[in-house]
Amino acid sequence: MQTKAMSDGIIGLQAWFETPPGRYVQSWEQAVLDRVVADLFGYHALQLGSLAIQGLRCNRMPHRWYADSQTTDIGDIRPALVTDFAALPFPAASLDLVLLPHSLECGADPHTTLREVERVLVPEGRVVICGLNPASLWGFGQRRREWMQRLGGGQARVPTGGEWIGYWRLRDWLRLLGFEVESGQFACYRPAFRSEAWLARTAWMDAAGDRWWPIFGAVYFLVAVKRVPGVRPLSPRWKPRGVLASQPVPLSNRAGLE
Repeated sequence: MQTKAMSDGIIGLQAWFETPPGRYVQSWEQAVLDRVVADLFGYHALQLGSLAIQGLRCNRMPHRWYADSQTTDIGDIRPALVTDFAALPFPAASLDLVLLPHSLECGADPHTTLREVERVLVPEGRVVICGLNPASLWGFGQRRREWMQRLGGGQARVPTGGEWIGYWRLRDWLRLLGFEVESGQFACYRPAFRSEAWLARTAWMDAAGDRWWPIFGAVYFLVAVKRVPGVRPLSPRWKPRGVLASQPVPLSNRAGLE
C-alpha cells in the first residue's frame, strides 16, 4: 500500500527503502557497514537516522545508541533518543564512532550536523557516512523527475526529499573540519528500476561499473578519522659556551708574542 507522499510523486527515505531500488541500496549498505564497523573499537557508538539500516549490529562497543529526529519505530529498532542532529545531547569528545547513513542529505543543515559530529567525537574517533551520489544516473533521474513532478506528472523512483551532497564536496567539508578520509567506495550501478526482475537482469552492471566507471555509482560510502594535531613545546636555543683553554700558556711564549 502506497503512502500519500508516494501517491503524490514525492517519496521520503524510509518509504523508499520499501521499494525495489531502495532494498537494493539497503542490502549493499547493510553489508558494507557490517564489515567495516566490526573492526572499530571504543566505548560509545551512535547512529543518526535511517533506522531501516542497523549499522551498529556487528559493532562490539559496550554502549551503542540509535537516534532519530522523530519518534519512529522501524522493525525491531526503536530510537534511544529523539534529537536535532545539529544539537546533539552529548558532551564534547565523548563518542568513539558516529554513523550517518543518509543523515546529511535528509537534514536541514548538513554542514552544522558535521560540525556537531566533530565536536562529540574523541580524537582519532571515526565518522562513517553513506550518501546518494548526484553525479550518477540516479542523480540525473532525480533532477529530471523533480521537474516532471512540478509539471504534475511522474513518480519518483529515488528519494526526492533533501539535497544530495557530492562525494568530493563532502570530502572538502570533512577536511575543513579536521577529518582525514581513511577509505571511500562507490557502488550500485544498476538503473533505478521499479521491478525486481529488471534489477536482477542488470546485476552485471555492478561489476562493470565498479571497473569502468567507479565514480558514477548511485551511492557512496566513506570513513573519516578526526585528527587533532599535537602541540610540541620548543626548547630555547641557548648559545654555546666558548671552549676554554685547558693548558696555561708558558711565559716565554707570551714574551715572544710581544
